[in-house]
Amino acid sequence: MTSPSNETCEVKDISAKPFFILVHSLVFLVGLPLNGFIMKFYCCRGRKQASSSLKVFLKNLTAADFLFCLCLPLRITYYARSSGIIPSLYCSFGASAFFLNMYASIIFMGYIAANRYLKIVHPSGIRVLQTVRTAHIISAVTWVFLLATAISYSSLYLMTQESLTSNSSRCDPLFSESVKSFFTIIQVLSAIIFLVVFISLVFFYYSTSRRVLQAQQSQLASSEKLLKSRRNMLLLVSIFCVCFVPYHLARLPFTFLWRNCTVGPVLYYLKEVSTMVSVFNICLDPVVYFYLCKAFRAKVRKLSRRANIQQASEESESSKEQFGIVTSTSQTNEL
Repeated sequence: MTSPSNETCEVKDISAKPFFILVHSLVFLVGLPLNGFIMKFYCCRGRKQASSSLKVFLKNLTAADFLFCLCLPLRITYYARSSGIIPSLYCSFGASAFFLNMYASIIFMGYIAANRYLKIVHPSGIRVLQTVRTAHIISAVTWVFLLATAISYSSLYLMTQESLTSNSSRCDPLFSESVKSFFTIIQVLSAIIFLVVFISLVFFYYSTSRRVLQAQQSQLASSEKLLKSRRNMLLLVSIFCVCFVPYHLARLPFTFLWRNCTVGPVLYYLKEVSTMVSVFNICLDPVVYFYLCKAFRAKVRKLSRRANIQQASEESESSKEQFGIVTSTSQTNEL
């Protein structure tokens, strides 16, 4: 049974909200220091000009993940309180910032995969696409496009916001007809972006695997290096599929069927769970930085060695103190 076009079916069960709050809080507590460390690493090296287009895209992916992480407290608060100013604040600014940085992560993961594809499969191809200048231009255009979309949505929402007559677990009751139409366009555009990046990632991995196979058959000396490149590409594709494929499989049907009282509540929870899974991208992307950026990998290993040396030194001092206590005790007993 479908509800009338001017009515919606509100989700009454709030038993899942504490779980969503817990998971988002844990991701925030883990993701903030991880991405903060990576941001500090890039900021400390900020005076040095990026030496490759890959590093430019990695820096932008880092920025997107860090900002994505900063959006989580407002989303957690939105789950905790469904009345007052919080829903309006989240639905106007929080949601747009949340999804802006999510799609920034998706797009920059696509750029990184394309960069690796060109480097491996077409090393002597179009050089202009692999320059630092081109990477900066592509990154700037991407951020301008995403910011323009987010600002347009927030402005339209604030100008046409509907009054909320009851507590709601969704932003939909606050949408005017114009916002609903604009929101649907954004969702379709987002789905297109996702599909383009997803298909591109699969193609890049397939092409890279073929290149590795050809190198192995020809017994080229570079085959081992190509194997590492394929591993990095597989890592990128795996994180993308785990984090973003479930979300888009649930999000698109929800966009068009959320008013249906039969499937709407089910699609709502599927969408919320898949959104929760997509947030894990914040914690998984540092693995990409570790394998794709030699300087970052060297920094992590250096800190790890320093920590091990410090721990060994502390254990040695502790052993000496214990030995001194035992020696002193034995001498006292002899007396």
